[in-house]
Parts: sequence; C-alpha cells; structure tokens
Amino acid sequence: MNLQKIQNPPTNLRKMLTFLGPGFILSASIVGSGELIATTVLGAKAGFITFWVILVSCIIKVGIQLEFGKNAIISGRPIMAEFNKLNGFRLGTANWMVWMTFFLTLLKILQLGGMLGGAAIAFSLIFPGIPISFAVVFLGLSVGLLIFKNYYKLIEKLATIMVFGFTFFTLISLIAIFFTPYSFSIVDILEGLSFELPKKYLFVAIGAFGITGVASDEIIAYTYWCQEKGYAAYTGENDGSESWNTRAKGWIKVMHLDAFVAMICYTIVTAAFYLLGAAILHGNETVPEGNELIAFLASIYTKSLGSGVRLGYLIGAFIALYSSVFATLAYWSRLFPDIFHELKWWRIKSQSDKDYAVKVWAIIFPALWILTYLFLKLPTFMVLVGGVIGSVLLLVVVYAAIQFRIKNDFLKLDSSFISTAIFWLSVISIALVSGYGILKIF
Repeated sequence: MNLQKIQNPPTNLRKMLTFLGPGFILSASIVGSGELIATTVLGAKAGFITFWVILVSCIIKVGIQLEFGKNAIISGRPIMAEFNKLNGFRLGTANWMVWMTFFLTLLKILQLGGMLGGAAIAFSLIFPGIPISFAVVFLGLSVGLLIFKNYYKLIEKLATIMVFGFTFFTLISLIAIFFTPYSFSIVDILEGLSFELPKKYLFVAIGAFGITGVASDEIIAYTYWCQEKGYAAYTGENDGSESWNTRAKGWIKVMHLDAFVAMICYTIVTAAFYLLGAAILHGNETVPEGNELIAFLASIYTKSLGSGVRLGYLIGAFIALYSSVFATLAYWSRLFPDIFHELKWWRIKSQSDKDYAVKVWAIIFPALWILTYLFLKLPTFMVLVGGVIGSVLLLVVVYAAIQFRIKNDFLKLDSSFISTAIFWLSVISIALVSGYGILKIF
C-alpha cells in the first residue's frame, strides 16, 4: 500500500468540485463524431421522431459508467486485468470479454478513420488550398506525435476549453433558430418523445445510440481516467479496515458527481445538435455521405446565425473531431498494451514498459486510421458503422458491469435503492434497445 498517496476524500461540494476531471475528458471525447455527425445526421434524416433515442442514449448509460468507475476505485487494477478475472468462457489465457473487446475495438478503426477524415475535411475547408488527403495524413501524424511526446495534459486542457466553447456556440445557434423560419414548437418535441422507431431509420438510430452519450469505449476509458486522476490511489488497497471503507465511499461519491456533471453537459449539447439537424436539415432529399458532409452540416449554423458564422462552425467542427480522435488515441494506447499483456502477447512488467507500448500504439493506430479513410472516404458511413459495432460492445460492457456489481456487492459501498434502480434501469434499457436494433439490422 502506498501510504504517501492515500488521502481522505473531500466532504463538501466546493472541495469535491476541485477533484472533478475524468468526466470532462470524456466530454471532450464525446462532443465529436457522435454529436457532430451521427446525431445531426439522424435528426436530418428522421426529423423529430427519433429525438427520444438520443436522450435515452445519453441518460441511461451513466449507471453502467458508475459501476465501472466504482470497480476501478476498489480494485486499482487495469480494466482488462479485471475482465480477465471474471467468470466465463476462456480462450487460451484470456476471458472471452478480453477477446471481444480486442476484436470489436479493432473493427472500430473504421469509425476513427471517419472521425479523422471529418476533421481533415473541416481543416481543408478552413484552409481551401490544402487537399483533404494531405490534411488527413498531417492530422493523423500530428495526433500520434502528441501522444508519443506525452503532451496530453496541455492538449487536454486546451481541447476541453475549445470544445466547451463550441458547445456554447451550438446552444446560441439553437436559441437563434426560434427567430428564423426553421423555428419548431413543443408539439415537435413531444412527437420526438413518442418512442417510435421507423424501420427505415433503424441503422442510423442504432448507430447513433451506440456512439452518442457515454459509448462503450468511453465507459471502458473512464476507468483509466479515474485511476490516473488518483481516485483509486487516494483510496488505497483494501485492508478490510473501517477507514478504507470510509475513504472508498467518499471517493466513489466524488466519482458519481464527476459523472453526473459531465452527463448534464453532453446531454444538453447532444440534444441541441439533434434539434438543429431536425429543424434545419430534415426534408433535404439527400444527406451527403462523402467529403461534402461537413459543409452540408455547417448549414445548421449559417441558416440560424447567418453566413458569417460558417468559419466559426468549421473551426469548432475541426476542434470537436480532432479532440475526439486525440482522446480516443490516448485511451487506445493504454487499452491495447493491457489487452496484449492479458493475452500474453506483450509483457508489461514496469511503467517504462507501458510508456514504450503507448508510444508504439501512438504510431500504429493513426497510420491505420489514415489508410482506412483514404480507402473509403465515406465519413458518415464509417462513423455510423462504428456506432453499430459500439452497440455490440455495449452489451459486453453491460455484462461486465453486472459481474462487477455482484463481485463488489459484499462491500456495501454503493447499495442504496436509488443507485440500484439506476443501475438496473441502465442494464435493461441498453439490453432492449441494443438487442432489438442488432436483431433488426442483422
């Protein structure tokens, strides 16, 4: 036990707020392909009728996120090591959940290629003389270099500030729409809360459900950010004492506040993106699939705030997509060394081993994302396919969360009626929506 890092949790709201952070890293990641592309495209194609899908997606997943965060604090171990300790079928040295996370995350390379391509399109529209192919290579190399050189803390702060600025810009645009011909009413919103899901919008809706709010990737990533923030180290190793129990409850409470504050932020901006897409873009005969997508989506701002804000939108779109790619690379470069360690393919024996592995993956993944985009050049399709894959991974995450809750139940750290209700509502809702959608698609 590292006694130097152990500290008692804050006991008042003001001090608790100073320990928030992991949820905001997720918010910087979330306000990207899900909100900018999948949410707006769903609104453009379906109108207001599938608004409920977005709200449900943002709200119900937090119960699973809290369970993962709690287990990260209690165990202090990497999430793949925890997956490998759970009951279930094993293939070789690893639990089936480690293998599923590995294969499904690899398939999501398609989604990240689309996100990187979207950032490149926005970049080339800001600087018209730069070809998209050059921009995607440049941005891919730059994001890899930032992780390789370990400039994460500085970029994290700057990206978070810029993403929240883009969020504010989006909310202003939503307010402005009520002073244009594209204004909508409470009747339109109520139509979107009728829980209808027309079959022709099923693929887009399930893709959006898998990628908006806290997606399966972000739920897993949250465990890394909670541990790197220090929640687990502050709690210390479980020695069975009452003082450990008190510390664990306190830091879990801080983690809950962190997750719920972040949820409020990304739910508001996701809803705003959807309503703008539904109000302004719905009714267009086609929604572009290729390189014209970002310019097309810019009209949610130019038609509500005027053509003068187009450059502001493009800058914001670039920041949102690039910061999402960056946050994902920061997560994947931590995840894959853990996966390979559990598969006995790459031994991680020390922190220097892990730092070296992070640098290797910081080069490999951007190269794969660049090649994927240059081959397909269909950012909408690529992002939505990633969302569908994310819906499958979400079922794995839900199963793991149930296992974590059973494993940690004897500690009685978070067993209130409200906590239990939120958790099982998340489990049931995700299982029903993801399961139904996957069955309908396949």
